[in-house]
Amino acid sequence: MGKYNPAPYQLDLNRIPHLITESIPGPKSNAMHARAVKHYRGLSGQVKLFPVAFERGEGCMLEDIDGNQFIDFSSGIYVTTLGHCHPKISEGIAKYAHQLMNAHDFTTEIKTRLLEKMAATLPGDLKCFQLYDCGTAAVEAGLRTCRAATGKHEFISCFMDFHGKSGHSIGLARMTKFSGPTREPGFYLVPRPDTYRPLWNRPDGSLDTEKYLEFYDQFIRESTTNQIAAFVAEPIQGWAGSIMPPDDFFPKLKKFLEERDILFFADEVLTSMGRTGKILCCEHWNVLPDVVTLGKGFGNGFPVTAMAVREPFADAVDKISASTSYGGNPMACAAALACFEVIEEEGLLEHAQELEELFRKRMADWTQKYKIVGDCRVKGCLMGVELVKDQATKEPFDAAGKLVYQKAFRKGLAWIPAGHILRMSPPIVMPNEVAQRGMDFIEEAIAETEKELLG
Repeated sequence: MGKYNPAPYQLDLNRIPHLITESIPGPKSNAMHARAVKHYRGLSGQVKLFPVAFERGEGCMLEDIDGNQFIDFSSGIYVTTLGHCHPKISEGIAKYAHQLMNAHDFTTEIKTRLLEKMAATLPGDLKCFQLYDCGTAAVEAGLRTCRAATGKHEFISCFMDFHGKSGHSIGLARMTKFSGPTREPGFYLVPRPDTYRPLWNRPDGSLDTEKYLEFYDQFIRESTTNQIAAFVAEPIQGWAGSIMPPDDFFPKLKKFLEERDILFFADEVLTSMGRTGKILCCEHWNVLPDVVTLGKGFGNGFPVTAMAVREPFADAVDKISASTSYGGNPMACAAALACFEVIEEEGLLEHAQELEELFRKRMADWTQKYKIVGDCRVKGCLMGVELVKDQATKEPFDAAGKLVYQKAFRKGLAWIPAGHILRMSPPIVMPNEVAQRGMDFIEEAIAETEKELLG
């Protein structure tokens, strides 16, 4: 195991951020965006709120086409976990871009090396894999695997989880922007514990995990045909705003599922590959999923994802026509293998945990200092700050969320909005000093927004 060295990622804090245009976004960004939207629709909320056009990235820095340089606190929405254009990853992709770009699902040396590395690195008996080109495809394959492994066809998932944008993956989530039905029969949604907004509390006021499990038991008995193949969940909800469960939830849930012969399918497309300080987020609770998906940071920007299955259920993968045209191509395999090696060689799991402590300390007093901050949460380099109109009622403050996002971006911080919840996902290679600077911008933006909105 290597030791983290900040030198390759250290930015000159006297020059980063480096903003050279009078307004942000600059004139070239605005012009380029105007050209693009003539033909491109369906933009994300973060682009609509701040239509900057990026041109270059290096480590923890992003540069737009006007020459403005920003600190990256988004990792391209949880993707470039190891920073932009890491030399080892770029070299691996470039090698196979010149040597062998695709070979369907035939065996190649680089694919074999990746599979062996995954088997050696992932916990327990997660030894069977398939490779895909997007998170949705991996999730869909996981659902088919669970059905083939159990002979059952129903699924339980959680409100506000996010699992993709195709048929069954949409059916796992509450997608409010679609007209008409979005779930087929046999796809059920249940609440999951949110320590800031709990449904059930113990007498001492703490969240009562047992009440959630009691609800699940009653729901299965009374509202399903008792043909549940798997319970599908994000370990930490990303799209919903970095919602983190109490530490006892997943251990108790796994036991609950085992007692009922229901598989546990962990969707770790967002949380895997060191984002939370572990290769799999479930490792924080010593929970081994039966099926797990990896993505985003798995290729550090190259479109490659994976489904991993425990050995007792490996034969099910042969029954589902699991292969895909692009997922295991040599460029993708080189990118993913390099990511595993960089994490190990540079001691990045330990550094992500170190950054977690830095972020936790920075946010520790924000709910006391700022009336609009209701909750702060962090696991590794995955953070959320919930903005509210009133700390007692916890009413969401969407207007504050938009303003804080825009103000911090104009200071030189590229990051992610989610309505009233601020989401932060800096690369796990980020030096401590750069992380502190990014948090300075966020805190300044919160203070300015509170003064502007509340007086």
